Amino acid sequence: MYNFLFYFLIEVFGVIFMILSFSVIIVYLLIMIFAALEMRDYRRKNRFIDYQDIITSPVAPGVSILAPAFNEEATIVNNVKSLLSLHYGKFEVIIINDGSKDGTLEKLVEAFQLQKTDFFYYSEIQTQAIRGVYRSENKSFRRLTVIDKENGGKADALNAGINISQMEILACIDVDCILSSDSITRMVRPFMEETNKKVIAVGGAIGIANNCDIKDGTVTKYRVPDSLLGRFQVVEYCRAFLMGRMAWSRINGLMLISGAFGFFKKDIVLAVGGYFPKTVGEDMELVVRMRRYMEEKRIPYRVGFVPDPLCWTEVPEDEEVLARQRNRWMRGTIETLQLHQKIGLKSKYGVLGMVSFPFWTVFEKLAPVLELVGLLYTLTLLVLGDFSAVYFIALLLMVYLLSMLVSTFSVLFEQLAFNNYKNKKDLYRLIGTILLEPILIHPKIVWWGLKGHVDFIIGRGGWGKMIRTGFKSAEERKNLDSQSIAS
Repeated sequence: MYNFLFYFLIEVFGVIFMILSFSVIIVYLLIMIFAALEMRDYRRKNRFIDYQDIITSPVAPGVSILAPAFNEEATIVNNVKSLLSLHYGKFEVIIINDGSKDGTLEKLVEAFQLQKTDFFYYSEIQTQAIRGVYRSENKSFRRLTVIDKENGGKADALNAGINISQMEILACIDVDCILSSDSITRMVRPFMEETNKKVIAVGGAIGIANNCDIKDGTVTKYRVPDSLLGRFQVVEYCRAFLMGRMAWSRINGLMLISGAFGFFKKDIVLAVGGYFPKTVGEDMELVVRMRRYMEEKRIPYRVGFVPDPLCWTEVPEDEEVLARQRNRWMRGTIETLQLHQKIGLKSKYGVLGMVSFPFWTVFEKLAPVLELVGLLYTLTLLVLGDFSAVYFIALLLMVYLLSMLVSTFSVLFEQLAFNNYKNKKDLYRLIGTILLEPILIHPKIVWWGLKGHVDFIIGRGGWGKMIRTGFKSAEERKNLDSQSIAS
């Protein structure tokens, strides 16, 4: 009886994983097709646009740039100067000092001649206590506002910035990111193109600045990172932004806008209560809550995406730091899906409930768990001698080739659309990374995802420390190379 039940379960698992395997293939083929169509249409539409018209347009929306800062004294002044130099007609920069324990606030006060002011604002969203609001008497810095508050985390800091913001569009960014000078003009365009659907948010692509040359807050020369982990993230970001999010944008199914670079309609953000401070996935959770609000109110809407390389960030090349980041991403995904589980498979929520939510549940949240179960199932069959070696090799080869296909197409999209990596050596290194990723890196990603599940279950939270080496100019890089050769 027990043997019958055991083999029956083995057969059931076999059918389930066969269905999942074919589902993965079909889903990723559809993603590639949708992404290609969306990229084609986007390039055609933007070929002859003069973005200078947006800068001078009287109907262009005002933008409040919100940038939380915690212990950023080493780079905060240069980062703020870069934000103040963006090319746009109507914008403000709001830096939120979230209880820094170093000299972040003092550096800002000194560099921008700030003075504490009696700035009136209405706290529509509850936050940690505001210790002071600072403005400059120097007209060169009239766009700058600095908030000093008790520490409450990134979401709480952004909520404080939302309370004080004066413009209709909120640009929520990481203070250590580098923005292109025309980033605002390109990101506000979807808001200005509203027709029968209200644009509630627009996401932007994130580029990786590790090993690139930086001058005056702009990437002047692209290079792929020297480390395998760094190059893996270049490929991964191409997959995520130029393929994944372009495809979801095509069917208006985006559930995630990167917390490093996202634009939101302020009235909708306020209507849903701002960021939720009790999750480490506050960026995804806000987008889902905004979309849920629009669906429940029966208001036609759209979440847009701009694939142009407008924002660059430094990614972790240390395995321990990357592990903490991926652990946090997994916990944030689980928290968001748990908070909004009632929308899953509900036709009332349209594409969000019937397509996006199930996809994220199976292919993002449960992916590491399913891979582990699949591995244990395969090992069980091997032990029982009920598994063909030819079938096993064919299965591994199919998974490997699918991974290569998706990654290669994502890098191809980048080259055809933007051609940032002009050095053939860089392309060869990316191809080598694509070949090695499924063998050397993907198992670690699965393991870190599994640890994220365990940490969520036992209630272990927190962001973890993100160590950055800082961006380098071409001259600084040359000096470092010279010192390295000399030593």
